[in-house]
Amino acid sequence: MTVRRVGIVGCGQLAQMMAQEGRPLGIAFSFLAEGDENTGCVEGLGTIVHAREGSDMEALYRAMGSPEVITAEREQVSVELLRALEQFCPVYPRPDAFEKTQHRVREKTAITAAGLPVSPFVPANNYDEICAAVEKLGYPAFIKSCENGYDGKNQWRVDSDEALAAIRDEVLAQQDEQEYVVEQGVNFSREVSLIGARTADGNVVTYPLAENDHYRGTLLVSTAPAPHVDEELQRTAQEYLSTLMNEWDYVGVLAMECFVSEDGLLINELAPRVHNSGHWTLAGAETSQFENHIRAILGMPLGDTSAERPAVMINMLGVDKEPSQPNEGVWLYGKSLRPGRKMGHVILLDDSQEALAARIDTMLAELYGETRRPA
Repeated sequence: MTVRRVGIVGCGQLAQMMAQEGRPLGIAFSFLAEGDENTGCVEGLGTIVHAREGSDMEALYRAMGSPEVITAEREQVSVELLRALEQFCPVYPRPDAFEKTQHRVREKTAITAAGLPVSPFVPANNYDEICAAVEKLGYPAFIKSCENGYDGKNQWRVDSDEALAAIRDEVLAQQDEQEYVVEQGVNFSREVSLIGARTADGNVVTYPLAENDHYRGTLLVSTAPAPHVDEELQRTAQEYLSTLMNEWDYVGVLAMECFVSEDGLLINELAPRVHNSGHWTLAGAETSQFENHIRAILGMPLGDTSAERPAVMINMLGVDKEPSQPNEGVWLYGKSLRPGRKMGHVILLDDSQEALAARIDTMLAELYGETRRPA
């Protein structure tokens, strides 16, 4: 019997969990590391190949075992590399999706081109243009680098002229290397995210909305289904995500983060990959986001996305000890410990949102102490 093989560009915890969830389906995996990327997360899960500048693409593809399809575990991946690999097999999601989502202005422009709402924004290329954009949009405003900004990095909130002046030197120090987007502050009640998967023939499935709690720009807790979500909000989010996937002819899992605002649901960010806010599906859904991503890119039937009980995922940031509190599973990624780093996550399930909320607090206290927040 011929073994189906998937190649993954990237060697972090998302690649790890894709392989762990895909191997029971009889799928083999290989991994492509870019440059000096650490490969510890995927050791023992398949062949690891290193791509260097000037590498021969056909040789890399053959070294990966000639996979049937190639995917990526992060959006900050070389689009040129993905397009070069398309000579040999399909790359899903397609490179164009990565090109759109790895640059904030391109991403927001692509979302609005699809007729979907985002918060008002203005592109900026230097500090003076940032100031002009803030004057146009008003306070509060969020300033974000268009590339390489994630988990709160290269992002600033400004509420006054003094706050804007305070970031001047930091922006000037890097403005030759950065483009920015300035976003109008949105009065929102909470952030939610939707995970969906689409096959090449257009079949789409989505999971229940999750509510996300961040700490210093990094996701700490995701609860699904998001508490007090009515059918209309879930349906609107599904329509947004389906519109994007169909317009982009998207294949694989797409994550969409949104603000629930006075003006309705506004799209904040997209991720063309399996996503941290969908980790709860490993224990809380009939089919995990990781398995459905593999199913989607291989053209297999998509799995059931229903969730019978409320679930929560808690990130272990700068913590790598297994908690003693009852849980549905602890996933440790095998990374070296450092403050604030995503070392793993724990999943809780319960029969009611109220019972789950109490257990979240207890688990946060065990992981992080009295503050319930990472150091």
